[in-house]
This record gives sequence, C-alpha cells and structure tokens, in this order.
Amino acid sequence: MSLLQKPWIWSWIGTLAVCLVIIGISGLGAGTQVLSAALSFGTFFVIVAIGQMFVVTLGPGNVDLSIPACMTLASTVAMKVMGGSSTMLLPGLLIAIAIGTIIGLLNFGLIRLLRIPPIIATLSSSFLFQSTAIWYNRGLRVKPPEPLADFATAKLAGVPLLAILVLVLTVIMHVILHHSLFGRAVLAVGQNSRAASLAGIKVERTRLLTYLTSAVLAAICGFFLAGFSGGAALNMGEEYLLMSIAVVVIGGTSVAGGFANLPGLWGASLFMFLLVTMLNTLGLSAGIRLILTGAIIVGVIAISGRRGRT
Repeated sequence: MSLLQKPWIWSWIGTLAVCLVIIGISGLGAGTQVLSAALSFGTFFVIVAIGQMFVVTLGPGNVDLSIPACMTLASTVAMKVMGGSSTMLLPGLLIAIAIGTIIGLLNFGLIRLLRIPPIIATLSSSFLFQSTAIWYNRGLRVKPPEPLADFATAKLAGVPLLAILVLVLTVIMHVILHHSLFGRAVLAVGQNSRAASLAGIKVERTRLLTYLTSAVLAAICGFFLAGFSGGAALNMGEEYLLMSIAVVVIGGTSVAGGFANLPGLWGASLFMFLLVTMLNTLGLSAGIRLILTGAIIVGVIAISGRRGRT
C-alpha cells in the first residue's frame, strides 16, 4: 500500500494545507505561533481520542459519550482535594485516575449487566457524573498547584512538553494496539466478535479493558487540562464530546470496527484546530464557518475512506 492509500495521511495533508493558508494570510511568524498553539490544544484532543479510538474499534455501536463528564468530575475532585498544594500533586493525580477507573467500570456494568447499548449507557452515565461534579464543586473554580500549572504549560525548544510526553504515549499505545494480546483482541473483536469468541478471545474482558482505558485517559486529560487552563470548570469537557469522535474518524479509524491507527489522531487534532483558526482569521460569519467546517471535514473523510479501500 502506497503512502497516499493510507487513510491517516489525508488528515496530515489537510493539516499542511491549512497551515500554509494561515502562513499566507498572517505571515510566517504568526503561523509559527498558531502551530505552537495547535500543538498545545491538540495534545488534549489526542489524549481523549486515543481512548475513544479503542472503543470505536470494538465495532458498530461502541462509543464513549461520558468522556466530557469524566474529565469534569475527575478534574473537579482532584483540584479540590489538592487545594492548590504542591504536596498533594501525586494524590490528586491518583484520585483522578481512580475516578476514571470507577467510571469505566460503571459504564461497562451498564453495558454488560443491564444490556444497555453503549451509546445510551455512556450518555446516561454522563448525566450522573456531570451532576455529581456540579454538586461537589458548587460553582467554585479551584486553582491547580503551581507545579502542575507550570508543567502543563511548559515548553522545550518551543514545543509543549506535554505534547512530547503524549507523543511518547501515542507510540506506546501503537505498540500495544498492534503487538500485544489486548490490542490484537480489540482488533479481532471489532472485525467479528463471534469469530473472536470462538477463537478463544475473552470478548467481554476485552470490552471492559477498552472502556476502562477510555475513561482513565479522559480523567488524566481533565487533570492536566485543569492545570493548563487555571482550574477545573464545569463546562471544560463540552467540546471534547463530538471532537473526540471527529478526530478518531478523520484520523482514519473505521467506524465499522476492526481497524484503527494512531498517527492519524495527531493529524486530525492539528487539522481541526488549524481549520477553525483559519476560518476565524478569514473573518467569516459564524454560520459560514460552520458550513465550511462541516464540508471540509466530510471531504477529508470521503477522500481518506475511498483511498483506504483501493
């Protein structure tokens, strides 16, 4: 398969094209600043998209709609427990991970024990988690410990440090997806769950680990996003609901299941941020921006899907 036939390459081509347009409009200096900002914000999209990608790869109907609420609840509780104290940084992170684990278990419990379709189960649970965050937070915005804020915004040679670490995480998850028993089980279940079961793969355990992965990554994302943005907010996860799905699909993962890739997540995340930035730079009205955004996204998905099948 040539490079142009790989589905994920088109998100990177789109990113390059949009980046060149921004540089042409604003100049090289401004374009470099925009790209740096894209790396900063795109990193958080990649974190949640990795977990969403594993869920979507399980096959039709599998999607995690509780990601925004998980981010909000985990970050809210962690920030309040830490209370701005640097000595509570590690306990705060562990609490966020624990909340993500509990949410993943609850989501799987609704799906497995109550036989609720994943899209309904995770959407319903998200209301419970968001309500819990509202009750616990009571509208307060607790500032993160200074070391967390410094780490979340730190840069190394102009590149966000968090982006470098998430890039390492992406490589690790790529190895897990293609070279571990768990990753191969996820791909096999997505291709044909019945055949996977007959082959000896524990389908439900694979599904459990997948939803746990999604929830834990969402909780970690919320933790660091709170540090980046100056505290946890009740609406901090809103844009990550549809965006996490869009990044997965634009990045080349099949919604039919059984096929996924991680390089496309970075291309799609940068593409989405740069696309919105470009349309804002052009000074278009909100309605026109939404129409063009949707049309361009559909075009990229259509091209990548067609190329991926040839």
